[in-house]
Amino acid sequence: MRMPNIKGLIRRRILVNYRVDPAVIQRQLPGSFRPKLQRGCAVAGICLIRLEDIRPKLMPPPLGINSENASHRIAVTWEDGAGVHEGVYIPRRDTSSWINRVAGGRIFPGEHNPATFDVRERGDHIHFRMESRDRLIKVELSASVSSDIPSDSCFHSIEEASSFFEGGSVGYSVTADKRRLDGIRLRTEDWKVQPLAVEKVYSSYFADASLFPEGSTSFDCALIMRSLRHQWVAENDLYIEPAKSAT
Repeated sequence: MRMPNIKGLIRRRILVNYRVDPAVIQRQLPGSFRPKLQRGCAVAGICLIRLEDIRPKLMPPPLGINSENASHRIAVTWEDGAGVHEGVYIPRRDTSSWINRVAGGRIFPGEHNPATFDVRERGDHIHFRMESRDRLIKVELSASVSSDIPSDSCFHSIEEASSFFEGGSVGYSVTADKRRLDGIRLRTEDWKVQPLAVEKVYSSYFADASLFPEGSTSFDCALIMRSLRHQWVAENDLYIEPAKSAT
């Protein structure tokens, strides 16, 4: 039985975002998902999140857990009998926590892969590195808090970017059952993002030419959120036809 509500603190959440050719990203989307476009571009990326004091809502604070996590995600829309929806499709989750690996997909939605994380923060500067244990996924980021997003971003302002990502509160994650997606909704008590000035960024996922042919993707922007009280709430699973191009 899945727990209906998990709460805690998002100590740090970084969204590393890429512009992608919509036709290329569509091949990676299962079921009725379509890329959510921003000025003609699909938007995909990696959510790098530090979670603290994570526990079922009725469990006392001393029993909460902390973890570093990385989720590869694609902004999507889909339609069903209730109308048009938006959220994110998550082809991969990685975590530092053995509890997340054991409980994910069983007690709460989201199956996780084991990974090592090296995160160093000094003032407004952050250096982040992670590598999955299977060595399929590597991410590296060096950045500092900034006052504005890059001039070549598909977002024309931080407010526009904030609104775009706030709409993606529902995520559907790949599971071992290729026809079933785990659903989860993020609810935050506040929502405030800041842009990051990026000195270095690397993602093995977005550098994979078998998924993203040359010229089909480029780094767009990175955003950071800090110290957000939040809740995770399970959504109904989705049963879908697998994507044509597996991720």
